[in-house]
Formats: sequence, C-alpha cells, structure tokens
Amino acid sequence: MTRAKETPHQRRARRVRFKLKSINRAGQARLSVHRTNNAIYAQVIDDSKGITLASASTLDKELKPSLKTGANIAAATEVGKLVAQRAKKAGVTSVMFDRGAYIYHGRVKALAEAARSAGLEF
Repeated sequence: MTRAKETPHQRRARRVRFKLKSINRAGQARLSVHRTNNAIYAQVIDDSKGITLASASTLDKELKPSLKTGANIAAATEVGKLVAQRAKKAGVTSVMFDRGAYIYHGRVKALAEAARSAGLEF
C-alpha cells in the first residue's frame, strides 16, 4: 500500500512532531503556538494525558476589547502573559516551547518572551 502524496506542509508537520516526541522524553507540558493573519493562539498541552491545561488567544473575552488588532506584537505579548498566568494557576511552571512550523521571529518570539517574563520556564 502506498502513502498518498503529501504536501510540503504535511511533511514538515510530521517531521516536527517526530522531533518533539523524541526530545520530550520526560513528559513535560508543551506550549504550542498557532498564528493566523488575524489572531494568535497558545495552548499548554499535556501530551501524556492528551489534554489542554491552559489556553489563551487574542479572541478571548478578556483580551479582545483591549486590543486594537489581534495580529501584532503587542497582542502576542498579552497572549503570552495570559497563557503563562493560566498555566501557573493550573500548576505548570516548566514547559517545552513548540513553535510548530513558524519561525522564531516577530509575534511568535514576542509571545515566548512574554510567557518567560510572566514566570514560565523553557
């Protein structure tokens, strides 16, 4: 049986997931980032149990009224702070950063630095 033709994005996603599984042998929680042209999302995920421990996005009711747009560095910074607060409230202090297929630059970098300054270790 042959595998269906994969797009370059699908191949990269499979490769990234494999690397993350091999690196994360201790079962540490994972801070996953997803960004679109209009918003940015962050989740702290426990892969061993398959559950989301904390999440935040620019579409949250707490953040949306105070943001001019969800697609800038200021918005990503606020999401980083909020997801770190929620993760600490859930008892998570140390995470592995999962930027997915996104370059560590701009909004992704701002979210990571804000989460670090709010108390998450990675």
